[in-house]
Amino acid sequence: MRNATEAFLVGGGAFLALLAAGFAQDSLFQAHAWVLFLVLAISTIVLLRRVEFAPAGAMQAAPDTSGYMDDVIRFGVVATLFWGIAGFLVGVLIAAQLAWPELNIEPWFNFGRLRPLHTSAVIFAFGGNALLATSFHVVQRTTRARLFGGNLAWFVFWGYQLFIVMAATGYLLGVTQSKEYAEPEWYVDLWLTIVWVAYLVVFVGTIVKRKEPHIYVANWFYLSFIITVALLHLVNNAAIPVSLLGAKSYSAFAGVQDALTQWWYGHNAVGGRSTAIGFPSFTSGH
Repeated sequence: MRNATEAFLVGGGAFLALLAAGFAQDSLFQAHAWVLFLVLAISTIVLLRRVEFAPAGAMQAAPDTSGYMDDVIRFGVVATLFWGIAGFLVGVLIAAQLAWPELNIEPWFNFGRLRPLHTSAVIFAFGGNALLATSFHVVQRTTRARLFGGNLAWFVFWGYQLFIVMAATGYLLGVTQSKEYAEPEWYVDLWLTIVWVAYLVVFVGTIVKRKEPHIYVANWFYLSFIITVALLHLVNNAAIPVSLLGAKSYSAFAGVQDALTQWWYGHNAVGGRSTAIGFPSFTSGH
């Protein structure tokens, strides 16, 4: 029976989101929990429609794992194009808002909320998906091995899309911690941490089981990007939530230390991603 486990887990997540909405300590967390519930509920329905049952008394054929795992890469390319177009369109809209202030629609679609939506969509949604797709492509071809972890790569892809949706809706709702390029609140940051650890496991696991003795320099670029972004994310987003069912949190740093940590993150998170998009692809030989 395929897709049953995934449907159960996503459905369980939808139920937890529903509980979070019911017991939320503030209206912003409640609104965000409803967004999460809606996304996970729709995903559960889609997965349930894709559950496959083997005929009675028959063994279900095992999926073919002999070749490269390219489907997740194709989805990554489509997601890259989608988020790129969306991010650039928001950029056009906020540019128009500067010329025609009446285009500001309070409170959700004003310049102050759409501007970080534009920058994050281009850097993290467009750029992030480009990195996921290219890294999964390059590491398989340069190691001559299928992605490690079975469906873990799919978890990384869809988990990252969920992060994007939660971050984007958070900007519009005003659920942010007011840090440039690091606006999402603590619970969205926590989810990204889980996804990023899974990404590291898939990438390193593929290198470990490689059939090519040489580790191409492109993979060192990707690996350094994954680890560096993880370090930046963990340190800069260190925060103490007011409540486990509330949106508000307070940074672990204060004053000048907070400002220095933020722009140590801001510069390297954006610069590191930009470097990782170009150099590994050029040095992979593919």
